[in-house]
Amino acid sequence: MSFQTPLTISEVINDIHSKKYLLPSIQREFVWSSEQISMLFDSLMRDYPISSFLFWKVPKEKASEFKFYEFLRDFHQRENRHNPKADINGSDDVMAVLDGQQRLTSLYLALKGTYATKLAYKKWDNPLAYPKKKLYLNLLGTPENISYEYEFEFLTDAEAARSDADHHWFPVGKMLDLKEQYDVMNYMIEAGLSSNPDKEKAKYANKVLYKLHSVIHINKIISYYLEQSTELDKVLNIFIRVNSGGTTLSYSDLLLSFATAQWETRDAREEINEFVDEINQIGRGFKISKDIVLKACLVLCDMSDISFKVDNFNRTNMLLIEKEWDNITKAIRDALVLISSFGFSRENMTSNNLMIPIAYYFKTIGLPNNFETSTSKIEDRKNIKLWFISALLKRVFSFAPDGALKPMREIIKSQSSNGFPIDAIFAKFKGTNRALQFTDDDIENLLYSKYNHGETLVILSILYPWADLKHNFHLDHMFPKSKFTDKRLKTYGIPDEKISDFKANCNYIGNIQLLEEIPNIEKKAMDFNKWLNEKIPAGELKDYKQKHYVPNVSLDFSNFDVFLEEREKLLIQKLKTELRK
Repeated sequence: MSFQTPLTISEVINDIHSKKYLLPSIQREFVWSSEQISMLFDSLMRDYPISSFLFWKVPKEKASEFKFYEFLRDFHQRENRHNPKADINGSDDVMAVLDGQQRLTSLYLALKGTYATKLAYKKWDNPLAYPKKKLYLNLLGTPENISYEYEFEFLTDAEAARSDADHHWFPVGKMLDLKEQYDVMNYMIEAGLSSNPDKEKAKYANKVLYKLHSVIHINKIISYYLEQSTELDKVLNIFIRVNSGGTTLSYSDLLLSFATAQWETRDAREEINEFVDEINQIGRGFKISKDIVLKACLVLCDMSDISFKVDNFNRTNMLLIEKEWDNITKAIRDALVLISSFGFSRENMTSNNLMIPIAYYFKTIGLPNNFETSTSKIEDRKNIKLWFISALLKRVFSFAPDGALKPMREIIKSQSSNGFPIDAIFAKFKGTNRALQFTDDDIENLLYSKYNHGETLVILSILYPWADLKHNFHLDHMFPKSKFTDKRLKTYGIPDEKISDFKANCNYIGNIQLLEEIPNIEKKAMDFNKWLNEKIPAGELKDYKQKHYVPNVSLDFSNFDVFLEEREKLLIQKLKTELRK
């Protein structure tokens, strides 16, 4: 390994663009946030060191023995997170990046690409939730955050166009076109920055723009070492060691590095990435990570030690996972299809570890087809659902999941001949801090769940077993939430001493029902008793009240406290029936 002559950023970016630099398959994918990219550029502008890089030169005659990927050209959190496979059939040697991919990808995206992440207030499957943004530098002011000296921001074109006396957003990528210093001066003149009546701002813009020009075109910032060994074990060892800092390798990245190097007939990186993307589209969508899939591999392959340790990722284990990959993926896929049929998704499955025992059960019983719809599996599905909901509500996997996964695996392995062994699992954990049984206090505490709590829909799935939650059901306030204001409650004649209690209790599950989308839209803010009388046919009213646990009390708004107390009694009765084993 030898130290090489440093390069400028513009030289490296042009070489990445022409695909001179590639990524080895053992390399992790891009994980940096927009804030990390902005901080990188702030550091560059302040002449802070950004550490050296490590490149791996692979002779063209040896390149075909390895797999390589291109750099991301545009990052999209949902649709474009994976690096495309590189075509290495050319006549040149391959220059692969062993250390520095996150920094180099960040530089490329900032100077030539776009960056799109989900807006916090929009749903993950909404295409409009991921606006494409570019990196801009404000030439007229400094950031409010004192940790930064220069104001770099990822903005849409529309956001960047909103300039004012304190903001002129310069697209950072445009600096690649301003190769000479006179190009920078011409931009200053054409943008009217040189003639700014505020001379201090004009000077600041001039200083910042020339500084950015130096960072990109003049200063030789990219210092790097070159490794030329073609021994994969040596390269893999170097890769793991140098990636112990920065954004540290996750366990899944580490395992993928080993798997990629040791799988013989499949491309581990592509197989696992494609599978994760696929299963996260099941039903209303899941959020299964590579870590969970690889954890499931250890469990489903019956490895004695399922913890994430380098010793567990040896060649023998990796080859076993490769051999069992088709069975593993079917088991996980079928488990998530079943969980989706229960009405669960990324929105309300609070621990992804929950799918692993179900997948292991499917693999143990021979991976039956159509388990989620087979009439012969009704009782089995009922038991799996009860276990799933109990484990979820009891937060069995919220700490040290191996302590639950290993004993569950042993029970399933030895006692699954007559169906999912729910009794044995419940008995195993009885009296421990992972107990699945519900006491009276446990069940009553469930009623403290509120409208926007993650577990509320879980509880409603127990109370509404007839509701197919794969379809669009809404959580509806039976007594409309909008009516619980001081002014409106007084118009209903609620005494002052009761108003605070009414307001405090309106969001509890005792006032929540599951309602199909259209009836919920029609209901809007109608008083509950009025809606029942006008929208529910007289012949269906009795059935509706039974299905929705409506107590036989006055439904006038002034009687809300009595309604809530009596409905909670009905809910407790149902929960005791469903959660007791």
